[in-house]
Amino acid sequence: MPPNDNLDLILRRHQEIGARLSEGGGGNDYASLLRELAELDPVVAAIKAYRTKERERADLAALVADAATDGEMRAMAREELEAAEAEAAAMWQEIRLSLLPKDAADEGNVILEVRAGTGGDEAALFAGDLFRMYLKYAESKRWKVEVLSMSEGAAGGYKEIVAEIAGRGAFARMKFESGVHRVQRVPATETQGRIHTSAATVAVLPEAQEIDLVINESDLKIDTMRSSGAGGQHVNKTESAIRITHLPTGVVVAMQEERSQHRNRAKAMAVLRSRILDAQNQRADDERAADRRSQVGSGDRSQRIRTYNFPQERVTDHRINLTLYTLSKVIEGEGLDEIIDALTAERQAELLAAQGAL
Repeated sequence: MPPNDNLDLILRRHQEIGARLSEGGGGNDYASLLRELAELDPVVAAIKAYRTKERERADLAALVADAATDGEMRAMAREELEAAEAEAAAMWQEIRLSLLPKDAADEGNVILEVRAGTGGDEAALFAGDLFRMYLKYAESKRWKVEVLSMSEGAAGGYKEIVAEIAGRGAFARMKFESGVHRVQRVPATETQGRIHTSAATVAVLPEAQEIDLVINESDLKIDTMRSSGAGGQHVNKTESAIRITHLPTGVVVAMQEERSQHRNRAKAMAVLRSRILDAQNQRADDERAADRRSQVGSGDRSQRIRTYNFPQERVTDHRINLTLYTLSKVIEGEGLDEIIDALTAERQAELLAAQGAL
C-alpha cells in the first residue's frame, strides 16, 4: 500500500513553496525555492493523476462487488478494473522512481578522461575509438564538447585525452562509463589475422564549480613552461603551458592546449577541482555504501566493466551481464543508450531495494 502520508507531505510542501513565492522577494532563497518548485511540479502532477486513477479503481471495484450490479455491467466493470489496476501500478512505480535520492551532480557537466591501457599502439587506437564514440553520443544529445588536453598515439588514437562535455543531464547519462574498457579485434598491422586484446580506461568526473570545492592558493605549486609540439614561433617565445600540483593530495594537472597561459590555468583548475572532488566523493561512497561494490555508478576504475568484441559484433557489460550484438551501432554512439538505460534501471532497482521499497 502506497505511503499516503509521504505523498501528502510532498503536496503540502509544494503548496507552501507556491505561497512563499507568491509573496515576491529575491536572493538566494528565492532562487532555491524556484528550483525546488520546478523539481516538485512533475512529481505533484504524477501524484494527483495517480490519486485520480485510484479513485476510479475504487469505484470500479465497488461496482464489481455490488450484488445489485447485473452480469453484463459487472463483466464490463471487471475488465475496466483490471486496466485501471495496471495503470495505477505503473503510475505508482513512476512516482517511486521520481522520489529516489538524486545525485547532486546528475544535471551538470562532465570532465571526460580517456587513457590508453595495456596493448601499446592498439590501446591508443582503441582509446581514440572510445573518445569518438562519446563525441558522437554527445552530439546526438546536443551537448557541447571541448577538448582540454590530449596526447596522441604514435600510430593514431590517443595516449590520453581530456574533454569537457557540457549539457543538461550529461553526468546522469555518462557516469556509468567510468572503468576499464577492453577490446578484442584484429589490428590493421596483424598479418596473420590473430585477435589481440587491449584496454583503455575511462574516467567520468562531475565538473566541480568553485562553490563546490574551495582550493587555497597556498596549497598549489604552479610551474610554467613553453608548449611542446607544433605552434611556430609562439612555442619558442611564450611560456603558456602550465602544470598545477595540489600539494595536500598530490593531484597534478598539466595543460598546454591554449596559447594563453590564463586560459590554460583556468582549464587546469577546472580539471584539478573535478579530480579532487571526485576522489573525495569516492571515499565517501566507499565508506557509506556497500551496494556500490556492484560498480553500477560507482566509478570504480579497478576492474573491467565492458568488452567490445569486433569479430563477433558483440559488446558485453560485465556489471549487469548484458550482451548485445550491435557493436557497430554502439561504437558509433547511437547504440549506447540501450546500455546506459539498462545500467540506470539496475541502479534504480538497487536504490529501491535499499529503501525496502521492493
